[in-house]
Formats: sequence, structure tokens, C-alpha cells
Amino acid sequence: MVFAIGPRSQKRDGRSRNIYSAWGWLLILLLSWPLMGCADRLVASPPPSLTKISEPVVIGKLAEVPRPSLIQELGRSLDQYQPQVEILSPKPEAVLADTTVIVKLTVQDLPIFQNADLEMGPHIHLILDNQPYQAIYNPDEPIILKELTAGTHTLRVFPVRPWHESFKNDGAFAQTTFHVLTKTEDNRPDPALPLLTYSRPKGTYGAEPILLDFYLTNAPLHLIAQENTEDAIADWRIRVTINNESFLLDNWQPIYLTGFEKGQNWVKLEFIDEQGNLVQNAFNNTVRVIDYAPNGQDTLSQLVRGELSLETAKSIINPNISVPKNLELLPSTLPLVEKEPVSIPNPTQAPEESPTSEVIPPVATESEESAIKVSPTLESSSTDSSIPEPLMSPLREKIPANNSIEAENSSSMTQTTETSEETSASEPEPTPSPLNSLQTEQTSSDEIFTDPEKTTHNP
Repeated sequence: MVFAIGPRSQKRDGRSRNIYSAWGWLLILLLSWPLMGCADRLVASPPPSLTKISEPVVIGKLAEVPRPSLIQELGRSLDQYQPQVEILSPKPEAVLADTTVIVKLTVQDLPIFQNADLEMGPHIHLILDNQPYQAIYNPDEPIILKELTAGTHTLRVFPVRPWHESFKNDGAFAQTTFHVLTKTEDNRPDPALPLLTYSRPKGTYGAEPILLDFYLTNAPLHLIAQENTEDAIADWRIRVTINNESFLLDNWQPIYLTGFEKGQNWVKLEFIDEQGNLVQNAFNNTVRVIDYAPNGQDTLSQLVRGELSLETAKSIINPNISVPKNLELLPSTLPLVEKEPVSIPNPTQAPEESPTSEVIPPVATESEESAIKVSPTLESSSTDSSIPEPLMSPLREKIPANNSIEAENSSSMTQTTETSEETSASEPEPTPSPLNSLQTEQTSSDEIFTDPEKTTHNP
């Protein structure tokens, strides 16, 4: 059967083609819309960071500030290390039959030492249960823990820099749970839950800013946990409370704070979830009391204030560098030295002669020579004595006096023989001996003190 195509059928075909064309453009637009919406992100935005940087803390009297400049400079030299720590004993879940426990550690890729002069250096923070840490500067020696209570205990160790900032690389944290005599439910953190380990501040501080640092284990990446609030990955925060002023930290980095009160201050760290509730695990809520006494003279205080030279400070990060002997004492810590009084002789009194059989005039000291002002020569004696003459150095005063005496000696020698006069005229004048110089000085001094017309007083 043959169908003829008339004008009506041609019109229907034109409408169909227009409809199909419109649907085709709509389909293309729908398919390309997601690409158009994210084209700017693909071109302009860098890859997202794995660590979210919090805003600096400013609340009440407290304020977050940058690391002290000297600590920043020293820290760059320690960034090359990736320390690895391991607890050799006690073994996990070991039941010990003695309340005295011997702890053995091993540390790799970090020099552990304490500078004898500055009493600082890279070391290990060893924490028993949730007590304040014990600083270990020689992990090769056994660590003895005495009089432990019966029950379960947990040890946590991690390496820190000389100013107590912890290393946070993989393998830098070790933990073990053991039992003394019997097992209990105390001091037993759940390994499936995040764990907060308090580190600093601790003890007494003599300068601001003060370091706040902690250690996290089993905590998910904050950015991943924040992507979806309905997934199984729980988000977290660290709630910090200092003297009733609280703020939140959402990244695992040390911070330096100012605004502490003189005397006692208390610091509390809490590991909380995305709803603000405390994550119930051992040690996730810790409080410490510290003391702040400004103007401390310990090494850490001097380091924070920048009072140590870089050459001296390097001795706490490198065991092969010793403290320079001429830089051990700082200007702020130098002892006061009392100067001995210098006696200045009275120009109106003649110096006493030594009571010896051979009269030898005493040698004037530098202070006496500088205190005596020699009068002008006879040629200038007619000038006004009220105008002080410039003070000449003792050496320059001795030379004219010696020349005048030698001239008088030469003139007296010409009266004896005519030959000696020719000899003295042809040969250079001999160098005066020390005895002649002393006699000359005594003669000049006698003239100064005996003849009032030739005496000038030191103004």
C-alpha cells in the first residue's frame, strides 16, 4: 500500500520535528547543568585541607599569640626527626606480683638528653594513669615506679621538645595497661573510643606566653567527621577552661596563651562530641593547677622572653653543642660586682719617700699620674694661672724633663774636657735608664709641690 503525502501530513511532520528538537535541547541543558554549576570550583578552588585552622583564641583576659621567636627558630631544627617510642615493660595486660614496677622504654630517631648547664633538652613525658607527667631524660636506664596501688594502671609515653611541645607523628605515642596484684575497672581506657592525654601546662611558670598542649589517640580526622552529621563518624572538640573562661579547639595543635593571673591558675581539658557532651572514656576530663610568677629566671622563662642567644639556646637541641662560657650569664642575671674605691692623692701633699738606705722615689700609679696636673714650662709661666692648661699624658711630660736634664749634664761635661764635648755633640743622646727616669719624675714632682708659683690645681 502506498500512502500519498499531502500538505496536511507535511504540516504534522514539521510540528513533530520542532517538538523533538525542543526536547533535545532541554535534555542537553539538563545534562550540562551540573558541569556548569561546578565549573568555577574545578578551576579556582584548591584541594581541601585535611586540617581545619581555628581562629585565634581571644576570650576575657586570655589571648592566643604566636610561638616565641626563639622557639620557632629552634623548632625548625627538630622538624627533621620522626621519633618512635615503644614500651618494653611492663607488657600489656601483665599481672605483676609487686607494687614496685620497673618500666623500660626504647626511643629511636630523636636524641634524648639534658643539657647540664641549662637543664633542658628533648625528653619523654611518662604519665601513670592520669597523674602529671614525669620527665625522662635517659630512657636507656630503667624507670622505677614505687608503691603503686593494687589494681589496674595505664602508662602513656610520648617524646617532646625541650620546651615540652609534643611530637605528633605516627609511632610517637605508646600506651600499655597492666595490673598490680589484681585487675580492676579503674584506669582502663576503652581502645575503641577517642582518648585525650593532658600534657601542658604543668608546674610553675615565670614568663608568658604559656604553652597548652595535649595528645589525641583514636580521634577521627575533624574534616571527615564534619562532612556528614548522620554518619557513624563522630565529630569532636576539645573544650578548654582556664579560670572559668572556656573556649573550643577543633584542631590538634599546641597553642600559646597570655592573660594568666599571678599566683594559682587552674586549667581543664575535656574531649567532647559534636553535641557538646563529654566522651565517656578514662582520662578525657583532666584538671591541673599551675602557678604563674612573672620575671622567672629559669631557662624556660628566659627562652620564652628571648633572653638567650641563639648560639646558647642551640645547646638544648644538639648534644654536641655546649654552652659558651662567655655567654652563660645573661645581663638580667649577672651578679652585682661592687667596685673598689680608688684613692686619688691630694695634689697639695708631697708623696712620702720610701724609708730605705738607698733613696729610691716611689713609682706613681696610673691613677696618681692621671690625678696630677703638671704645670706649664718656665717659658709659659708668665701666662695667667687661672686658665687651666690641657692635661698631658705622663709619658709626654716625662720626655721634655729628661731632655732638659740631659742637656744640663752635657753642658757640665763640656767644662772638663773639650774632647767630651765633641763626642756628646756627634753621638745621639743615650736612652735614659729607668733609674734616671724615676729621678727625673721625682725632680719634676718636687718642683710641682715645692714651688707655689709653678703649681696648678686640678679643677
